[in-house]
Amino acid sequence: MSEFRAVIFDIGNVLYHWELRALFEKVIADSDRLELFLGEVLTYDFHSRHDAGEELDVLVAELLERHPDHADAVHAYVHRFNETITGPVAGTHELVEQLAARGVPLYALTNFGTAFWNGFLPTAPILERFKGIVVSGEERLAKPDPAIYRRTEERFGLAPHEIFFTDDRDDNVAAALACGWDAHQFTDAASLKSALIERGLLD
Repeated sequence: MSEFRAVIFDIGNVLYHWELRALFEKVIADSDRLELFLGEVLTYDFHSRHDAGEELDVLVAELLERHPDHADAVHAYVHRFNETITGPVAGTHELVEQLAARGVPLYALTNFGTAFWNGFLPTAPILERFKGIVVSGEERLAKPDPAIYRRTEERFGLAPHEIFFTDDRDDNVAAALACGWDAHQFTDAASLKSALIERGLLD
């Protein structure tokens, strides 16, 4: 029998594909302007501030003040964020179902701003399989800060050695390993399944 008491999933690019470009290439027709917007205006680093708990309306006001010529794209960011999420990652929902069928407790730890999370959650029925989800925006902490890993342990009553975690980002995986979790950097469902089998979590 496995010593693990829980599998914890990241969500973006593990359960669901996520990319800012997926929305903005529909909003900004000119390729040079698109690259400027993603490279200098609404960057991943800027977006990550909402993930870490900063209020969306404050961030948007800052963007509009600094870049009024990009107002249409900024408003699309607010109102069409779900278009950055382009569908399930192949094979991972099946793994969730297989783990759930075996009675493996499932949790998630995600970097996700609260305003966007509230709009996304109703579109993601697979998350009904999860016993609990730690959302960075609600905690005002984001991966790879060790504090959010500790909070996850406390929230779910888990010891580090009882956790198997998967995330697509190497820095998030490294932080989990440093906290004493077992962790797998997600690339595709096949390699994740192999890692789950190796640990006795799946057959």
